[in-house]
Amino acid sequence: MMPAHPLTPEAEAGPERRCLASGRVELKTSLIRLVVGPDGKAVPDLDAKLPGRGHYLVPERAVVERAEAKGLIRRATGGEVEPGLVGRLEALLVRRLVDRISLARKAGKAVAGFEKVREHLKAGGTEGAVLLEASDGAADGRAKLVPLAPGAQVVDCLKASELAQAFGREHMVHGFVARGAFAERILQEAARLKGLRRF
Repeated sequence: MMPAHPLTPEAEAGPERRCLASGRVELKTSLIRLVVGPDGKAVPDLDAKLPGRGHYLVPERAVVERAEAKGLIRRATGGEVEPGLVGRLEALLVRRLVDRISLARKAGKAVAGFEKVREHLKAGGTEGAVLLEASDGAADGRAKLVPLAPGAQVVDCLKASELAQAFGREHMVHGFVARGAFAERILQEAARLKGLRRF
């Protein structure tokens, strides 16, 4: 039996693609995929599952705006682009991130509220976990929680009203998601959203 070939660095990390606007090569999972639909329009394919050739953008507001303004998407894809792409992408990614957090809550992997979050952080095991902090929340609460989570990653690209939707509340500033598949998906979505947000 022939020995298996060692994985290349790309195979270990995942496939890469080039951004049609910036020329940067990034992991495919970190980019925004666009495909041309049956109506001839270029549409976002955030799950990367739609048929057709994919074209990719770095999820940064300036990059998407430049690509749209200079007609780079139309030139690369051959499809028309409806105005306001960056706003639509931001709204879609907010919805996806809220949904990911909501799924973690329903699975018993996420808690909300300052006291509950502090209890989980003090219990330890924060490596690979996610500390959720509303972007418009008070700085003093965050300053008390972040030092308790040295191994957690902070996600702070949702407003309090958006974060609250994931927990069925009207307002929420602090949340915690235990390490695991839910946390990984949340971090992936948050990374794409953060570059598109304008606070």
